[in-house]
Amino acid sequence: MRAVALHLGLLALLFGLHFVLPDYHHGNLARVMVLAAFAMGYNILFGYTGLLSLGHALFFAAGMYGTGLAVQHLGWGAGPALVAGIAAGAVVSGMLALLALRTSGVAFMIVTLMFAQAGALTILHFSEITGGDEGFVLPQAGRMLWGLDLSDAGTRYLAAFVLFAVCLMLCLWLVRTPFGRVLIAIRENEDRARMLGYDPFAHKFAAMVISGTMAAAAGAAYGVLFGYVGATFAEVQYSILPLLYVLLGGAGTVLGPFIGTLFMFYLIDLSSDITTAHMLIAGIALVLLTLFAPQGIMGEVRRRLWKGLP
Repeated sequence: MRAVALHLGLLALLFGLHFVLPDYHHGNLARVMVLAAFAMGYNILFGYTGLLSLGHALFFAAGMYGTGLAVQHLGWGAGPALVAGIAAGAVVSGMLALLALRTSGVAFMIVTLMFAQAGALTILHFSEITGGDEGFVLPQAGRMLWGLDLSDAGTRYLAAFVLFAVCLMLCLWLVRTPFGRVLIAIRENEDRARMLGYDPFAHKFAAMVISGTMAAAAGAAYGVLFGYVGATFAEVQYSILPLLYVLLGGAGTVLGPFIGTLFMFYLIDLSSDITTAHMLIAGIALVLLTLFAPQGIMGEVRRRLWKGLP
């Protein structure tokens, strides 16, 4: 109950901030919540299952382009387009899982990176449809959901909040189920989990599909809420970012991805006001956190203060 109260308390705080934040931070926090949902999807695969992927930009882009292309070329509304984007991410993650899970360790990491790069090159190759490097802006009509204008700042924040809340509570529930416990067992000792009668491949396949679908939902929401679909979101940096968010916040903790996303987003935002070498400041902060908080922020909280923190 303490864990549930903590997570519900965070949601109550985020909802309350909607009414008091100035416009700049209001927009930033909406973006942070969508990216945190992306990081939570990554955390299921990396933090709880122990699979280091460098291909999650593929799932994020699948959701974004599945939604964006349905709006741009088929004239679909936001509701059906979002469903199409999420479905595209689920299909892509399932297909990649069937191939990538035949490998392990470094080979798994390389295979996921290879397919993510192939996805990015595919977007650039079919530039007449995808917009190539420039991407495309979604029309206003495609950003209406049940009569709500998702381009409006207030509606956008609440939509991002709903996505974040659903992903957060889903992750909290998932990792406390027997399925989630088996994922942790596979992460800790796959051979022992197999010896106990569990099927590691089936559980890792399910974890990858859930992870990819959640990343696709974040990508689909990002495109609709902020009105832009571009090839940048399919590049390797969007596979590295969720890894950084999770490592900073604490891999294998439910709140870690949000804390890491918030920390990194504002670290870059504030340091860019000081110097053009803002990534140097971000790098120094990463090194310091690695040295003094190797388990991430929430990982250290769990180690030092609350052993049962999920």
